Amino acid sequence: MPDNIIFYFTDQQRWDTCGCFGQPLDITPNLDQLAREGVKFDNAFTPQPVCGPCRALFQTGKYPTETGCFRNNIMLPSDVKTLADYLEEAGYETAYIGKWHLASDGERDQPPAIDHTVTAIPRDFRGGYTGFWRAADVLEFTSHGYDGYVFDENDQRIDFKGYRADCINDLALEFFDRYDGKKPFFMTISQIEPHHQNDHGHYEGPEGSKERFGNFVLPEDLKALGGNAAEEYPDYLGQCASLDENLGRLVAKLKEKGLYENTVIIFSSDHGSHFMTRNRDAHLCGADDYKRSCHDACLHVPLVIAGGPYRGGAAVEELVSTASLPKTILALAGVDVGDAMIGENLLDVVEKKDGDRPNEIFAQISESRVGRCIRTERYTYSVYAPGIDGSEAAAADRYADDFLYDMERDPHQLDNVVADPAYAGVKEHLRERLLDWIRKTEGAQPVITD
Repeated sequence: MPDNIIFYFTDQQRWDTCGCFGQPLDITPNLDQLAREGVKFDNAFTPQPVCGPCRALFQTGKYPTETGCFRNNIMLPSDVKTLADYLEEAGYETAYIGKWHLASDGERDQPPAIDHTVTAIPRDFRGGYTGFWRAADVLEFTSHGYDGYVFDENDQRIDFKGYRADCINDLALEFFDRYDGKKPFFMTISQIEPHHQNDHGHYEGPEGSKERFGNFVLPEDLKALGGNAAEEYPDYLGQCASLDENLGRLVAKLKEKGLYENTVIIFSSDHGSHFMTRNRDAHLCGADDYKRSCHDACLHVPLVIAGGPYRGGAAVEELVSTASLPKTILALAGVDVGDAMIGENLLDVVEKKDGDRPNEIFAQISESRVGRCIRTERYTYSVYAPGIDGSEAAAADRYADDFLYDMERDPHQLDNVVADPAYAGVKEHLRERLLDWIRKTEGAQPVITD
């Protein structure tokens, strides 16, 4: 029987919260153990640092500009074949637990025309998942750091009391007590932590987080730029520690049920957090300004895969995009989708099958601006569309320079050299590479100006 697959992903988690990626405090011992057993990707980047668009990509293997889900509050199209569709066709039992964020539709700053944000998500809006279901469309609207509710596959409300990450994990563990083993399973556990709680305007760690992680060390970008990290970081780390404790409980349950050895676990996040240090002159600022830019704080995410062919404690230094996760998951299930999905099978990167593979990633930015960027081993180059509202338009025909960082000299992206004559040649090369990505992924022919 093919391997079982679990996709455990978090919301708004920076890569540097994890010990295996350099966090000095003991925040993620269980993930660190998976990294020692499996494969860690030191340079994994999201292709879209906004919740809804990234989640749409995870479910479809298509860029948000293709599905139309380029910002939050746009529902998943019904005519796109999804990850769940492919896996159920391949004989997998599916399960989805946590935050969905793809079932409500409406204009920005207007009540949704189709609103499932606080009600049960009808089966037709679940992206092809027909099995075990314990989810809310916008989990931060149906819960807080403590207490809340989700809905099951029969649209019945399930209330929970306790710390939210623990309760979402408990709901996932219920699946294994009823799993009969007749089919392999694909489970997504979509935790909302460590996302800030929208209506409270704070990160909500477990009680005692401020004391437990009071000796935190701020990452250098946050230390230099300020924002609200000094106040919020202990709770943020408390959330990350809780996620890891629950990952450990998940592993223990798999071992108890005799499932661990034939289960692949993929751990990642939809995007990171810049803690109100970037986007200060962008269209969307204020309480929700934690992402939506091409800085590493937003794009660089944790990625560990353990089990199946991902073994041996390998560390992959090549740059990879989490846009490749749907194709990678299907490859684990023995499904080759070819060009029907973007990205690559990450196992090919681990095994270094392509010596000519470009070591770079591409990202699309929405809401704060209409933006595009390319990240190479040494440089980050980003452009934006002047005068275009990133919540109203998915793309533009004209872009202008936003920033250029030389990470060899400036690893924390503090010195924008986009107008520095010494980098004119570098910028011209990166500009052409970025245009190649846009032409290839969007079928467009925009221009980029200084």
